[in-house]
Amino acid sequence: MGFLSPFLYYLVLLNAYSILSAQEAMTINWLWPMTLVLLSIPLLSQKIKLKSILAITISFFGVFIIATQGNILGFKFTNPAGVLLALGSTLIWSLFWIYNVKDKHDEAVRLFLNFAFGSVFIFLSMLLFAKVEIPNLKGILGAAYIGLFEMGITFLIWLKALKLSKTTANVANLVYLAPFLSLVVISFAVGEQIFFSTIIGLILIIGGIILQKF
Repeated sequence: MGFLSPFLYYLVLLNAYSILSAQEAMTINWLWPMTLVLLSIPLLSQKIKLKSILAITISFFGVFIIATQGNILGFKFTNPAGVLLALGSTLIWSLFWIYNVKDKHDEAVRLFLNFAFGSVFIFLSMLLFAKVEIPNLKGILGAAYIGLFEMGITFLIWLKALKLSKTTANVANLVYLAPFLSLVVISFAVGEQIFFSTIIGLILIIGGIILQKF
């Protein structure tokens, strides 16, 4: 599990981000809730209704409109290798969470062991392929912030949500609120304009969530 994430997943994802534009990488990366639902059918023996898959697709289309600022027809991928890496990251991420759901041990202990073993793999790869450097105070604080909110508390909450849900589809399309909420935070914190296409995308995201629930 530690090999899947954080080691392999972030290795593949960050390489994809370095090759693709942010717009392309974000769009492909947000395919993972769909991948999670589809893989849970054979691996968790879950019966997913067609309505649930449709709801997730609608929510993803909302994210796609937000990422392209409404320029759907003008969107194109610039690097096939980057696309394959980004798609591969969605498979790795989904497998990581599916196998976590199958593990019956305590969530906090399980995630601690995942990251402990993942840290070993990361350190070994750094010794082989990179230069090991001790970061400055800003780097340490940044890593601690990401570790706490991106990977720590949120991982525990998400794993609990998967455990409590009858199927992964019940919670998968809720995560599509994250890109919109991120844009709202960016708007207030950085002062970036929220486009009309963002509002349309939000309507589709919420529409998909409502369809899933009712």
